[in-house]
Amino acid sequence: MNSHSVIYKSIVLAFALLLSRGLFVSGQNTPGFTEALERKFTEYCNSFPREEMYVHTDREEYVAGEDLWLAAYLFDGKTATLSGGSSLAYIEILNPENRPVVQKRIRLENGTGPGNLELPDSLSTGTYCLRAYTGWMKNFLPDNCFMKPVYITNALSGKKYNSVWPAASQPTESEVRNVTGISGLYIRTGRDSSGNVVITVNSTGSYRTKAGSALYLFIRTHGVINMNRQLSLPDNFTEITIPRDQLSPGINHITLFSLAGRPVFEKLMYTPAEAPVFLNADVASVAATRQEVGVEIENKSSATGIKKLSISVSPGGGRYFPGIDDYMLFGSEFGVIPEKLYKALGEGMSPDSIDVMMSGLRSSWIDWNTVLSSRKPEIRYAMEKTAHYLYGHLLNKSTLKPDSGQVLFLSFPGKNAGFRYAVTDKDGCFRFELPVDHHFRDLVIQPEDNTRGNNIRLESPFSEKYPPLMPADSLTPAYEPPAGSKLAINYQVTRIYGSDQAPDTTEAASFVRGKYRFYGTPDIELVLADYIKLPVMHEVFFELMPGVFMKERKGIYDIYVHDIVDNRPYDRPTILLVDGVVVKDPAVIAGLDPELVERIDAVKSRYFIGEYLFFGLVNVITKAGDFSDVPLPDQAIRFPWQAFARLKSFSAPDYDDAVLKNSRVPDFRNTLYWNPSVSAEKETSAGVKFWTSDFRGPFEVLVQGVTERGESFSLRKAIMVR
Repeated sequence: MNSHSVIYKSIVLAFALLLSRGLFVSGQNTPGFTEALERKFTEYCNSFPREEMYVHTDREEYVAGEDLWLAAYLFDGKTATLSGGSSLAYIEILNPENRPVVQKRIRLENGTGPGNLELPDSLSTGTYCLRAYTGWMKNFLPDNCFMKPVYITNALSGKKYNSVWPAASQPTESEVRNVTGISGLYIRTGRDSSGNVVITVNSTGSYRTKAGSALYLFIRTHGVINMNRQLSLPDNFTEITIPRDQLSPGINHITLFSLAGRPVFEKLMYTPAEAPVFLNADVASVAATRQEVGVEIENKSSATGIKKLSISVSPGGGRYFPGIDDYMLFGSEFGVIPEKLYKALGEGMSPDSIDVMMSGLRSSWIDWNTVLSSRKPEIRYAMEKTAHYLYGHLLNKSTLKPDSGQVLFLSFPGKNAGFRYAVTDKDGCFRFELPVDHHFRDLVIQPEDNTRGNNIRLESPFSEKYPPLMPADSLTPAYEPPAGSKLAINYQVTRIYGSDQAPDTTEAASFVRGKYRFYGTPDIELVLADYIKLPVMHEVFFELMPGVFMKERKGIYDIYVHDIVDNRPYDRPTILLVDGVVVKDPAVIAGLDPELVERIDAVKSRYFIGEYLFFGLVNVITKAGDFSDVPLPDQAIRFPWQAFARLKSFSAPDYDDAVLKNSRVPDFRNTLYWNPSVSAEKETSAGVKFWTSDFRGPFEVLVQGVTERGESFSLRKAIMVR
């Protein structure tokens, strides 16, 4: 059998399969635009992957001064599965004036991370915004981030904010969007009785004469391509039917392109998932005060297990925010989703009705003009997968213009010092890589050339690109907590009477010093305690440092080493350090009291750090080892830094102790239970127990998580405490 016969039979078989599957889309794939579109779309998605975050908080309403407990989930925007990309999450509380009042970074491991925010007791009553994003997501802000309203009450302050919230996308009732304004082309979408998508195209003869008698159909769900074909327009009226099983569950982005490659129609349509409900939360519906309550989460599916799980138990009957499963249908790609749309999803409204409600939404990720052109988004912030990045700008102090192509040094002072370097780009920007841990570090940054009169400006690690607010004439009434808010009363009682909760055992973070010298084992390691005391550093170098020279002429000092190969001084200056910090003036070292010096290290050979070349190195290590015995170099800045704070633990009373259970100290906790990382038994079930408080009323158990297959889920159960 020859190759032509094989190809012919393969084509016939493929065509038969398409017919048997009921693919009613007319037209054929053609080389050229469809292939280029798929290639450019795939390249764009791979070059600019989208991360999505969801934050499960213990409640929706708080009192100023309380802790807000949270569990952050990081997803791959294309697959909607947990992402191992970024290792840090940036969490903020924005006040109604779009100003941050709380900022914190938390650690992410394998796509999840617990944390808490301490709400200042000075916050005024109002609706605040909790915002969460990663370092990579900062490239696409203010759109690409998680946002949810947080309602805060301050019973001790009369000040209140008007209810201002980031502007939501404004849906319209129109199903027709002729984005180019081309006359003679009208498109409408809908569904038939079987749930298949039907696209109706009305085109006039004049349109087909000018623009061609075909269109290109492209459908994608997040970053997954569902369809990419050419459609024929033989008549004035053309109807295209797309089988439901050809579309991925979720929000399908349908785009029609003209033969010229211009988008002429866009539409979002909702395809619900048909996955059966296989998770159930079993909990008692009624409980007494100070009673132990169990929550059992059962997984009835043998095909997948529970991967991550977080549980909160808090007062019910209050505000609502969509669960992780509903939220991830949209993510942040389509802006702030109107609350009524989430409620429609939760109430099981028909896909047709949801389609109409989505008519005003637009993708902030896929802009076809950008995807199809060579003009790509500017990427400034790297993904923080294994490192945390510190950004800044180097400016001319007089003109405030950026100074490009300049080298900056970052030092970690210590007896085993760390060292980094960076080169400014065309905009004077620089970036340093830092470890991802909870330790404080002492950092010193300075320019290599301190004669240029530069100014170092560090960039805030938190983005200053804030979401647009609603216009003043569209403000909703200010957040009004119920008279004598029970949450506020509970909080005040807890503050007055104290609590029987277990004390917080979180250890204070401490400064950490390096374990290794960045230059390795030196050629000379002089420990001054091993020798007789000498009065000045000049004598120390002369008597005890062979091949390292300190010269003084008319009060001007110089320190240099001899090239061990040529046995002569290098033609470039030797780098000088004190406790690992670069010093430009040798007189600083010459003026040190030898009594303060512990050792001197010297590297005589050329030494590379990355692409930066040292022509010999001399490091004077003081007994203090913290660069406290010398003045800070000109134009240098010094500051402490911590990638993320040590985790604080949630605690609650354990009334197994009869004495504690019968205590007359009131227990009015607003959050009965919080666990950001519940362990599943063999991935098939999980269970927790908690104690109710003295607070009577409705409570809600909220279970959120992700399965091993990547499916997100949310379960809500009500408990009445009497």
